[in-house]
Amino acid sequence: MQLRSYLSRLLALILVVVVGLVGCSASPGGLSGNYTEDTVKVIENLLTTIDLPKETIELEKIQAQARQQINDYISRYRRETKSGGLRSFTTMQTALNALAGYYTSYGTRPLPDKLKTRIKTEFKQAQIAVERGD
Repeated sequence: MQLRSYLSRLLALILVVVVGLVGCSASPGGLSGNYTEDTVKVIENLLTTIDLPKETIELEKIQAQARQQINDYISRYRRETKSGGLRSFTTMQTALNALAGYYTSYGTRPLPDKLKTRIKTEFKQAQIAVERGD
Protein backbone atom coordinates (compact mmCIF):
# COMPACT_ATOMS: atom_id res chain seq x y z
CA MET A 1 0.00 0.00 0.00
CA GLN A 2 2.86 2.37 0.79
CA LEU A 3 4.45 1.71 -2.58
CA ARG A 4 1.20 2.54 -4.36
CA SER A 5 0.89 5.80 -2.43
CA TYR A 6 4.50 6.68 -3.22
CA LEU A 7 4.05 5.93 -6.91
CA SER A 8 0.85 7.97 -7.17
CA ARG A 9 2.61 10.93 -5.53
CA LEU A 10 5.58 10.55 -7.85
CA LEU A 11 3.29 10.40 -10.89
CA ALA A 12 1.43 13.49 -9.69
CA LEU A 13 4.71 15.37 -9.22
CA ILE A 14 5.90 14.38 -12.70
CA LEU A 15 2.59 15.48 -14.20
CA VAL A 16 2.73 18.83 -12.38
CA VAL A 17 6.25 19.39 -13.73
CA VAL A 18 5.26 18.39 -17.28
CA VAL A 19 2.13 20.53 -17.28
CA GLY A 20 4.09 23.38 -15.71
CA LEU A 21 6.77 23.20 -18.38
CA VAL A 22 4.15 23.02 -21.10
CA GLY A 23 2.49 26.09 -19.57
CA CYS A 24 5.77 28.01 -19.55
CA SER A 25 6.49 27.62 -23.25
CA ALA A 26 6.27 30.50 -25.69
CA SER A 27 2.62 30.32 -26.64
CA PRO A 28 -0.41 30.23 -24.35
CA GLY A 29 -1.28 26.75 -23.21
CA GLY A 30 2.08 25.40 -24.36
CA LEU A 31 0.85 24.90 -27.90
CA SER A 32 3.50 25.08 -30.59
CA GLY A 33 1.19 25.96 -33.48
CA ASN A 34 1.89 22.63 -35.19
CA TYR A 35 -1.50 20.91 -35.20
CA THR A 36 -0.15 17.36 -35.32
CA GLU A 37 2.37 17.86 -32.51
CA ASP A 38 -0.11 19.75 -30.34
CA THR A 39 -2.80 17.10 -30.78
CA VAL A 40 -0.45 14.28 -29.79
CA LYS A 41 0.87 16.28 -26.83
CA VAL A 42 -2.63 17.11 -25.56
CA ILE A 43 -3.68 13.46 -25.88
CA GLU A 44 -0.63 12.25 -23.94
CA ASN A 45 -1.09 14.83 -21.17
CA LEU A 46 -4.79 14.14 -20.78
CA LEU A 47 -4.37 10.36 -20.80
CA THR A 48 -1.97 10.76 -17.90
CA THR A 49 -4.43 13.05 -16.12
CA ILE A 50 -7.44 10.76 -16.44
CA ASP A 51 -5.46 7.78 -15.13
CA LEU A 52 -4.43 9.52 -11.91
CA PRO A 53 -5.81 7.92 -8.74
CA LYS A 54 -8.26 9.97 -6.69
CA GLU A 55 -5.74 10.10 -3.79
CA THR A 56 -3.27 12.09 -5.90
CA ILE A 57 -1.96 15.18 -4.17
CA GLU A 58 -3.02 18.41 -5.92
CA LEU A 59 -5.50 16.52 -8.13
CA GLU A 60 -7.75 19.58 -8.29
CA LYS A 61 -4.86 21.73 -9.53
CA ILE A 62 -3.87 19.13 -12.13
CA GLN A 63 -7.45 18.89 -13.39
CA ALA A 64 -7.68 22.70 -13.58
CA GLN A 65 -4.52 22.73 -15.70
CA ALA A 66 -6.02 20.01 -17.90
CA ARG A 67 -9.18 22.11 -18.39
CA GLN A 68 -7.01 25.09 -19.33
CA GLN A 69 -5.09 23.01 -21.86
CA ILE A 70 -8.37 21.75 -23.32
CA ASN A 71 -9.69 25.30 -23.65
CA ASP A 72 -6.46 26.54 -25.23
CA TYR A 73 -6.40 23.68 -27.74
CA ILE A 74 -10.04 24.03 -28.78
CA SER A 75 -9.93 27.81 -29.03
CA ARG A 76 -6.74 27.75 -31.09
CA TYR A 77 -7.67 25.10 -33.64
CA ARG A 78 -11.42 25.64 -33.93
CA ARG A 79 -10.76 28.94 -35.74
CA GLU A 80 -8.27 27.50 -38.21
CA THR A 81 -9.83 26.29 -41.43
CA LYS A 82 -6.99 23.78 -42.00
CA SER A 83 -7.62 21.91 -38.76
CA GLY A 84 -11.18 22.84 -37.78
CA GLY A 85 -12.76 20.61 -40.40
CA LEU A 86 -10.51 17.59 -40.00
CA ARG A 87 -11.89 14.30 -38.70
CA SER A 88 -9.15 14.24 -36.06
CA PHE A 89 -10.22 17.66 -34.76
CA THR A 90 -13.92 16.82 -34.54
CA THR A 91 -13.10 13.58 -32.70
CA MET A 92 -10.79 15.48 -30.34
CA GLN A 93 -13.42 18.14 -29.76
CA THR A 94 -16.00 15.50 -28.81
CA ALA A 95 -13.63 13.85 -26.31
CA LEU A 96 -12.40 17.15 -24.89
CA ASN A 97 -15.92 18.51 -24.42
CA ALA A 98 -16.91 15.39 -22.48
CA LEU A 99 -13.78 15.53 -20.32
CA ALA A 100 -13.95 19.26 -19.64
CA GLY A 101 -17.65 19.01 -18.85
CA TYR A 102 -17.03 16.23 -16.35
CA TYR A 103 -14.18 18.07 -14.63
CA THR A 104 -16.29 21.22 -14.42
CA SER A 105 -19.38 19.44 -13.07
CA TYR A 106 -17.86 16.87 -10.73
CA GLY A 107 -14.59 18.39 -9.55
CA THR A 108 -12.10 15.85 -8.29
CA ARG A 109 -14.34 12.79 -8.50
CA PRO A 110 -12.75 10.07 -10.62
CA LEU A 111 -14.10 9.56 -14.11
CA PRO A 112 -16.54 6.68 -14.46
CA ASP A 113 -14.97 3.71 -16.25
CA LYS A 114 -17.45 3.93 -19.14
CA LEU A 115 -16.58 7.59 -19.81
CA LYS A 116 -12.85 6.93 -19.41
CA THR A 117 -13.05 4.09 -21.94
CA ARG A 118 -14.98 6.27 -24.41
CA ILE A 119 -12.51 9.15 -24.10
CA LYS A 120 -9.50 6.84 -24.53
CA THR A 121 -11.12 5.32 -27.65
CA GLU A 122 -11.77 8.76 -29.12
CA PHE A 123 -8.22 9.88 -28.33
CA LYS A 124 -6.87 6.78 -30.10
CA GLN A 125 -9.05 7.46 -33.15
CA ALA A 126 -7.97 11.11 -33.21
CA GLN A 127 -4.30 10.20 -32.91
CA ILE A 128 -4.55 7.73 -35.80
CA ALA A 129 -6.42 10.29 -37.91
CA VAL A 130 -4.00 13.14 -37.18
CA GLU A 131 -1.00 10.98 -38.03
CA ARG A 132 -2.68 10.17 -41.38
CA GLY A 133 -3.29 13.87 -41.98
CA ASP A 134 -7.04 13.62 -41.63
